Amino acid sequence: MHVTSVSGECLSDGRVCLEDEVLLLLQLKSSLIFNTAASNKLVSWIQSADYCSWGGVTWDATGRVVSLDLSSEFISAEFHKLGNLTYLNLSNAGFSGQIPIEISYLTRLVTIDLSSLYFITGIPKLKLENPNLRMLVQNLKKLRELHLDGVIISAQGKEWCWALSSSVPNLQVLSLYSCHLSGPIHYSLKKLQSLSRIRLDDNNIAAPVPEFLSNFSNLTHL
Repeated sequence: MHVTSVSGECLSDGRVCLEDEVLLLLQLKSSLIFNTAASNKLVSWIQSADYCSWGGVTWDATGRVVSLDLSSEFISAEFHKLGNLTYLNLSNAGFSGQIPIEISYLTRLVTIDLSSLYFITGIPKLKLENPNLRMLVQNLKKLRELHLDGVIISAQGKEWCWALSSSVPNLQVLSLYSCHLSGPIHYSLKKLQSLSRIRLDDNNIAAPVPEFLSNFSNLTHL
């Protein structure tokens, strides 16, 4: 497919935004339900505006979207695929129910934050059942930060430890606060030697802290 840049619309340093990326973001916006009065990011996505001023969007040197931060926008509806993303922050954005499998197709992701810590009575919590944690991360080989605080995962120790250790070998930050996880922490997790921060509080991990964590030379927060 031939890709052209948007005529006359440039970033502040002279780079141009690719037309297909702009249109994809506008399609994403049109598919989302959000409160325009409370929005600080999506409300700025206007075709006639300077694209570099669009809230929550970061463009790379080629004019492609590499970072999307829609945290605290309180949005709902589907999420479209943006294959060049390396950073995705949808924390506390108002999503509920099952995390879609499409996120696992964003294979360039380095950081993903789907934390959901603010709950509204009567609205289902965000969860990882089908796809489960293994299916979500199995293609995300470049991932270095995974934040799923408050997401219902409901997995046994061997299950969630193996899902991570077999899929995200370069993981540095693991934050799974209040995810309905069970212990004990399985020895397969010792493969993730790059971990510097681990957060597992408010889970049902009623077991001793494994000794192999003492060999994690980069670990600064547990």
